[in-house]
Amino acid sequence: MQCFMVRNVDGRKVKSTRSIILTTLLFVVAPAHAFTVLSAGDGDTISVTDGTARIKVRLACIDAPETSQSPYGMAARRALQDLLPIGSQVTLRTKTTDRYGRSVAEVHKGGTNINQSLVGSGDAFVYWQYIGGCDRQTYSRLENDARLKGFGVWGVPGGIKRPWDYRRSRRGGSSASSGSGASSSGRYRCDEIGSWSRAQDLLRQGHTYLDRDGDGEACESLKR
Repeated sequence: MQCFMVRNVDGRKVKSTRSIILTTLLFVVAPAHAFTVLSAGDGDTISVTDGTARIKVRLACIDAPETSQSPYGMAARRALQDLLPIGSQVTLRTKTTDRYGRSVAEVHKGGTNINQSLVGSGDAFVYWQYIGGCDRQTYSRLENDARLKGFGVWGVPGGIKRPWDYRRSRRGGSSASSGSGASSSGRYRCDEIGSWSRAQDLLRQGHTYLDRDGDGEACESLKR
């Protein structure tokens, strides 16, 4: 950019207003750092590179069925691969680094938030335990819409065990033995949940069978 000087009324040299504005814009419109997708490990994990380093990324605020989880584990992985084919250019909004050394981030491809897209298509659940730092209202709306329309995991006959319950059961016994109130199938019974408010939380997470009469309220028997 060519910089030129003008004289003010006192005869002193100053930078032109146009030069100052253009210089400022160069900083404002500087592009975000881009990464290239190398692979998808499962429905919520990818590997990317910036040309010098390989980074493993855990998609923030969502939890997809594990690849070993039947049904739907492999379908969740294919959904992510369809959204982010190898070679895709993405940007990361990193939240933290997890205990495995992975960057926990919202992934953007162009103007699309991939994390939110997976929830909206029913290919991942909102990870409510780790929703901090994400737009809770948007994620809740997307998951509720997917559930009502029976998209993805919400259309699996008989429902699907939540990924966090599945991992817990694999680490050492069923979810019921860990005191979560869920059976080995991942389904809950009202008399085992413990409180009406907990039942409403489970309903929002997708355990619609707890609302037997379809009135939007789970386990009315617990409301005392």
